[in-house]
Amino acid sequence: MTDPVYETIQRAKRQAESGNPSGAAETLEAYLSTDPHNTEARIFLANVLDLHLKDKETARMQLDIVLDLDPDNEKALKAMAVLLQGHKRNTETVDGIYRRLLETCPDPDLYASYAFFLKMQKGDFARAAEYYEKAIALAPRRPEYRRNYAVLLLNDLKDWQKARSELEALMGLVPGDEKVRKAYERLIKQKFDKSGNVKKGLFGRPRR
Repeated sequence: MTDPVYETIQRAKRQAESGNPSGAAETLEAYLSTDPHNTEARIFLANVLDLHLKDKETARMQLDIVLDLDPDNEKALKAMAVLLQGHKRNTETVDGIYRRLLETCPDPDLYASYAFFLKMQKGDFARAAEYYEKAIALAPRRPEYRRNYAVLLLNDLKDWQKARSELEALMGLVPGDEKVRKAYERLIKQKFDKSGNVKKGLFGRPRR
């Protein structure tokens, strides 16, 4: 027995990926005219509108409809957080969505997404580090988490010892990555002495 929702979404996905996002939106809208309460199809429509057609206003309207039908819909909440990020006026709204999600469905991707939001939109580097560490603890072999955490440690927190540890872990995960190797060599040369300790400044403090 065929699943009309699945078939509709797969058809829309093929249309969007082949360069016809308008057709994908029309396919989903046609289905929703017969099944307006279907949250899965409506979330996918919001995705097409946001990522392919760059119509954030209509995408948000679709997600609002889903959340009216199902206020705890995790996919819709995650999509809304992504949709609203990047605009200062939405900072507290997005923060609230993440906090709500983290209470009910903590996972490494969510931790990493929240860490990125905290860094880029709130400038809260210490808390961003905390959530990157949570993501890494759950998925230690995901190089993207360690890479983003290392960038935070190097550029924002300037924690050379932790940055060294993360870059060493990254080299173990992606041994052929020249950017990681060069970043590690530069860090060792500039910030560590011959004994392997962080270089000290004039007043005995670690060099920034």
